Amino acid sequence: MLVRNRAVFLFLAGLCLWLPPGASAESPAALLTTLDAFPHARQVNREELEVIDHEVGLGALQKVRGNWRFEDSERLTGHLLRYTWQIVDGFSSSEVLEEIEGKLEGARLLFSCDGRGCGRGVEWANRVFEQRVLYGRDDEQHYRVYDPEGNGDYRLLLFSSARTADRQYLHAELLTLER
Repeated sequence: MLVRNRAVFLFLAGLCLWLPPGASAESPAALLTTLDAFPHARQVNREELEVIDHEVGLGALQKVRGNWRFEDSERLTGHLLRYTWQIVDGFSSSEVLEEIEGKLEGARLLFSCDGRGCGRGVEWANRVFEQRVLYGRDDEQHYRVYDPEGNGDYRLLLFSSARTADRQYLHAELLTLER
């Protein structure tokens, strides 16, 4: 247990070095870029695209009359930058998520859910993020939506999931809103 705690400490200390305080203050994309360079996060997908009326969930996923939808959401247009990382070397995606959240100084949290309160993990993986590798145990999923600069120019979506100790994933989407 002592070895595990030491390893977690070293991992988080390393992440702090990679993610300087206020990393999101200069550019929200800088946060994703620095995490992409972090040695314990292996990129499994990266995408950039222009989106029109992209739905951002601001509530849990639920099935209503046979259709899956968010309790609340907003539709936004802009430039979407998407990353999916596998968290490796025995670290958990929830630890990395907590560390990232700690670096979002000045960010406004718009929605947060954990575990089964988010809805079914398989729906998040396949319907929302279209990344089947994100499917994990429902009780091990965490979803956050932030306005990283607090001014409405961006939306930062963070989703962590775990299927097993070796299959830990973190997914992030940064939507730069069209004005």
